[in-house]
Amino acid sequence: MIKAEVKSLDEIKEMLKGYRKVLNTGCGGCVSVCLAGGQKEVNNLNTKLKVVFKQENIPVEIDSFTVERQCEQQFLAELDHIVGPYDALMSMACGAGCQFLAERYPDKPVFPAVDTEFIGVNKDIGWYEERCKACGDCVLGITGGICPVAMCAKGLFNGPCGGPQGESCEVDKEVPCAWVSIYKRLKGQGRLDNILKIYATREWEDQLQGKILLEQYKSRYIQETK
Repeated sequence: MIKAEVKSLDEIKEMLKGYRKVLNTGCGGCVSVCLAGGQKEVNNLNTKLKVVFKQENIPVEIDSFTVERQCEQQFLAELDHIVGPYDALMSMACGAGCQFLAERYPDKPVFPAVDTEFIGVNKDIGWYEERCKACGDCVLGITGGICPVAMCAKGLFNGPCGGPQGESCEVDKEVPCAWVSIYKRLKGQGRLDNILKIYATREWEDQLQGKILLEQYKSRYIQETK
């Protein structure tokens, strides 16, 4: 599941500067589930932009259309008979969908209306956790199905650092140490020999595992943890 977030109105306004007829295209896939780019979000963004452009006396016409998935050409084909009159297209899909849209209509400027944040899983309604960096060198078979790139704050590939606090990460004590989790998983599978092997290091950037709890659902989990 890909998580994205709508860009600021100021950034979108700047991208659309000089264009007078824009088609904002939504996606019914991942970005729809995470409330970033489905038809409802397309309509909300268009409404906000129309208000701003009217206040600033900027003559921009913005329409909308949402396809099932922007990352598949068969669904983008629905736009073929629509895009002609537009000066520019705006995509509320992930980066992959936005690129596919631009590839299909190379004569049209295509602008992303959302920022793609990470590939993750649905922990619960409105709660997403990063699980994959799409690094192109998957090691899940070695690490018991737990990604040390996405889930270790330091991206360590050969066991834990020297700072875990019990089973917690030293960078954020609310986050489990990825390598403690890997150890437990491999031990349960009788595959602890994997940890004893030394693997070539990777040039991965240090960072915490991404987590997002949508504002609309925060009260749900705050109440549950009291």
